[in-house]
Amino acid sequence: MKIICIGGGPAGLYFALLMKQHNPAHDITVIERNKPYDTFGWGVVFSDATMDNMRLWDPVTADEIQQAFNHWDDIELHFKGEVIRSGGHGFVGIGRKKLLNILQARCEQLGVKLVFETEVDSDLEFPDADLIIASDGINSKIRTRYEDVFQPELVVRPNRYIWLGTHKLYDAFTFLFEKTEHGWFQAHIYKFDENTTTFIVECPEHVWLAHGLDKATQDESIAFCEKLFASNLQGARLLSNARHLRGSAWLNFTRVKCAQWWLKNAQGSHVVLMGDAVHTAHFAIGSGTKLAIEDAIELTRLFQEMGDAPETIGEVLTRYQELRSVEALRLQNAAWNAMEWFEVCGERYCDTLEPPQFMYSMLTRSQRISHENLRLRDAGWLEGYERWLADRTPVPAGTADAVPVPPMLTPYRVRGLTLKNRIVVSPMAQYKAVDGVVGDWHLMHLGARAVGGAALVMVEMTSPTMAKGYDGRITPGCPALENDAQQAAFKRIVDFVHTHSDARIGLQLGHSGPKGSTQLGWEQIDEPLPAGNWPLAAASAVPYGEQNQTPQALTRADMDTIRDAFVAATRRAEAAGFDWLELHCAHGYLLSSFISPLTNRRDDEYGGSVENRCRYPLEVFAAMRAAWPERKPMSVRISAHDWAPGGNTPADALAIARLFKAAGCDMIDVSSGQTTREARPIYGRMYQTPFADRIRNEGGIATMAVGAISEADHANSIIAAGRADLCAIGRPHLADPAWTLHEAAKLQSQAVSWPLPYLNGRDQLYREVGRQQAQQADALAHAQIQAAPSVEPQAAAS
Repeated sequence: MKIICIGGGPAGLYFALLMKQHNPAHDITVIERNKPYDTFGWGVVFSDATMDNMRLWDPVTADEIQQAFNHWDDIELHFKGEVIRSGGHGFVGIGRKKLLNILQARCEQLGVKLVFETEVDSDLEFPDADLIIASDGINSKIRTRYEDVFQPELVVRPNRYIWLGTHKLYDAFTFLFEKTEHGWFQAHIYKFDENTTTFIVECPEHVWLAHGLDKATQDESIAFCEKLFASNLQGARLLSNARHLRGSAWLNFTRVKCAQWWLKNAQGSHVVLMGDAVHTAHFAIGSGTKLAIEDAIELTRLFQEMGDAPETIGEVLTRYQELRSVEALRLQNAAWNAMEWFEVCGERYCDTLEPPQFMYSMLTRSQRISHENLRLRDAGWLEGYERWLADRTPVPAGTADAVPVPPMLTPYRVRGLTLKNRIVVSPMAQYKAVDGVVGDWHLMHLGARAVGGAALVMVEMTSPTMAKGYDGRITPGCPALENDAQQAAFKRIVDFVHTHSDARIGLQLGHSGPKGSTQLGWEQIDEPLPAGNWPLAAASAVPYGEQNQTPQALTRADMDTIRDAFVAATRRAEAAGFDWLELHCAHGYLLSSFISPLTNRRDDEYGGSVENRCRYPLEVFAAMRAAWPERKPMSVRISAHDWAPGGNTPADALAIARLFKAAGCDMIDVSSGQTTREARPIYGRMYQTPFADRIRNEGGIATMAVGAISEADHANSIIAAGRADLCAIGRPHLADPAWTLHEAAKLQSQAVSWPLPYLNGRDQLYREVGRQQAQQADALAHAQIQAAPSVEPQAAAS
């Protein structure tokens, strides 16, 4: 094949040398705009795993890089006068110029043609090329030429950063945080050769503007940064090699993501984007070079596997995009999380978190590094942090057998209620009530989960009324609390929980509004009843879907009637003995229909601004709070994101949470979506937790995280990082009533109470789990020994 690589960065050079090594008959040329052995930039970073991958594909290049790179395992934080270090992270740092020089020399050694000081404007300049690699960077001319095919999405991020260097040497990947009168700055620092360190300074746009850095020259910006970080630099100078840039050297990061990665041009050549031309990853996790190198490896691997003749190129590129786009998106998502953390840390974390928790939050910012992954990296540091966290809970957890208490098992106190740990059984509809009365099924369902280790068990959404014209049940099988029979049935369950467990039990009150009168969950969820539908009410006459009934917009008199029903149900909840009360203002139900602009079309004082849209839900909440005992907590569930154009956003959710906080709410239960059939959520593990994180740390109110939290590792990470105060676990509890006990056994933690009749089962489970974990550890160690490369004496000598 005749192959042209446009752009002499890591992607183009590495692909060229790998393909030439694979088949020396290939005619491969790399065309670069810069001079030979010349480039801009300081150091680049990639992981040990990427380095290991490079050793497999080209040991010669890997050996040269290894001789030139700086390797470190530690991350060090300088924050609020404290220095905290954690190890086991495994990074490789190398000068960008040095890396490219190594790749250039290797290309020449293998017979790849290198053409320098040549600007390529179009792929059509190479009519006889079989394959054109467009590795021409973030501002790719080839991508721009065919943007209707490649469909690039370019997102410019708000933070400003300046990429500097220094001759002060650091022995860890170091992060510095400094506060000024206008806000926080942070520095990302890593050594990349024996003389030089990369020093990236970053801050939010408004902080940058407030300091007048938009008007500063490069020299003035450097002087500012030297003064800002003077206590750490200790006289060392900061350096720039971006003199080729006009004006300020401060930049905005641009995230690049393409829907299509390749095409066949008018001359019959296949053109494929690679590296920054097709995807970028923020320097917050240092994956840009990793993505470029592994792009080259994967495309080479597929040519080896599927054939490297011209007629196979289209098939190979199709498969390449299928496989590589998934991995690239995974890394981009992790980089996005890390990037957002640094964008908001000044407003969200720097002023609120103490240094140890700030360090934990920073280490887990990408959500790729979990609690137990940190233990693998640095068990000593993590155990120390667990002890620190346990000692600072409102009710100190202490230790069990000298083993730190896992974060999810630490106690939590709110008002006069102490929860034994941070796990909540989510309110989950059972559709088994008869005339609004809960029965034996609910006793079994809630009772089993109360003895299963969770601290708080929530009853499913319960309507305050079944009155004609105001019925707030979702389905005929949903409970209500408006009469003595319904109250007595609930009291039976509450008494069981209090008598036979150390859990607490809460009630979620809510009115179905436009989503009422629907079929049971296992029939057709959210679909109207085939017959016998009751009238619906909402903020406005907007149906949940075309197939749903159109509700009546509430009049002021209707609002009074429903508010009073909520208050009466609150008094009955207290009489039944519930420990916790939650008001449901999410998921498109009645009160949610007021809050969301997608369903609130009112032109009175209850419509329009977010304050007006929240007016009636706040009125209901205030009336309930006045009727609920002062010593008992109340929470509110909200949809923090409508996931639909024109709907509420996370910024709106923050404003909504602040309004409820001012009204006396103790905790926001942070869910999302389900307010409209047009919602298109982006799912993933813990996908709603960032909303809870923002509300907690910017809004200053406790939160409950919910949604795709399925294992102890998730819950421990959320609690340890301060992203939420409680974790509500739903579907895993449907599959396993004793989810908390079983997850504690996997952690081998004794900081959880089992029912006395189950102690023999507990002991056997802990022994069995311990035995399985020991076997897995032995098997892993054996596999690592078997996989370790053997070195023959003769080969070693050569």
